[in-house]
Amino acid sequence: MSKKALLIIPPERFNEDELFQPKEVLENAGVTVTIASTKTGEITGDYQGKANAEVIFSDVSASDFDAIAVIGGSGTNDHLWGNQELQSYLKQAHEQKVLVTGICAGSVTVAKTGLLSGRKAACYPVDVQIDELKANHVEYVEQHVVAHDDIITGDGPDGAKEFGESLAAALR
Repeated sequence: MSKKALLIIPPERFNEDELFQPKEVLENAGVTVTIASTKTGEITGDYQGKANAEVIFSDVSASDFDAIAVIGGSGTNDHLWGNQELQSYLKQAHEQKVLVTGICAGSVTVAKTGLLSGRKAACYPVDVQIDELKANHVEYVEQHVVAHDDIITGDGPDGAKEFGESLAAALR
């Protein structure tokens, strides 16, 4: 049975590299990828790239997936950081032994669940994100990917392919 990954993007201004690079790596590894957001339909990225959100994340069961990734982009700060429903969803996924992951601003979204408290994580090397990690008792590490058994975080576009590879490896 093939593994499944749910990639959650903001309803506007996702980061193209952070979505498309891991998506490609996962698909090449035989993982079925579903793109979700807080709305369905066509979504425009930070650089005018287009993605189609097939589902609203809260309409699908986290336990139907082997991994969930929160993708970054400037829209993630605005729409996903404070999204209580998403926080609950990620915590529920973690309880159900689903691999919970985030890249760039998506790492901050994961940190805000409290699941990374007292642990290391990667995020984009800007103060606004690093400060959010610290506020949630997460130790910022300056590297492309930080992989725990249950949670993987990535730093951003430069580490997007490596982030995808780390997810694919964890799903093997």
